[in-house]
Amino acid sequence: MNRDTRAGIFRRLRAENPEPTTELDFRTPFELLVAVTLSAQATDRGVNKATAKLFPVANTPEAILALGEDGLREYIKTIGLFNSKARNIIAACRILVDRHGGQVPDNRRDLEALPGVGRKTANVILNTAFGQPTLAVDTHIFRVANRTGLAKGKNVREVEDRLLRWIPKEYLKDAHHWLILHGRYVCTARKPRCGACVIFDLCEFPDKEAYAEG
Repeated sequence: MNRDTRAGIFRRLRAENPEPTTELDFRTPFELLVAVTLSAQATDRGVNKATAKLFPVANTPEAILALGEDGLREYIKTIGLFNSKARNIIAACRILVDRHGGQVPDNRRDLEALPGVGRKTANVILNTAFGQPTLAVDTHIFRVANRTGLAKGKNVREVEDRLLRWIPKEYLKDAHHWLILHGRYVCTARKPRCGACVIFDLCEFPDKEAYAEG
């Protein structure tokens, strides 16, 4: 896929959704950090239901620490892996209070030093909370990048590096959200909705005609 085609893909995705954002509910970088931590192997809808009860009670590192691990678990027990997530969030809150004045850091090194925060979560925080031109490759983005030919790769880091290198700079800040939403609602895993796809003619998916007719 050449540069003009890639630019065309993002031009259309932007026209369809000029201001894309995460479907996780949050108001501050810390709320986003908690929500993204909870979202691993869970749906955004499930996370939002839990945080809708949690955040009015505790939405700062200090308030979460005051709840304690047992108290936090009561709010997130509907979410998968809630025990380990509660431990990680409490441990991360201690670090935020002790080392960062209760604020979420805006750099990768300090973010990835937090328990439960890997490269993907750090990328989400850097992009969504701080507006940095980075990109978190989840299963949706990995699928879309490979299927469309936008940036083929054998693993998420390979795809991430190629997307960062090949996406035109003017689209890079919002590319994460365009691709994840496209993968979630159009370029789905089992039965992609090729007939409803705004980038159909630019996509290099070899089976797209069959899915468009289906």
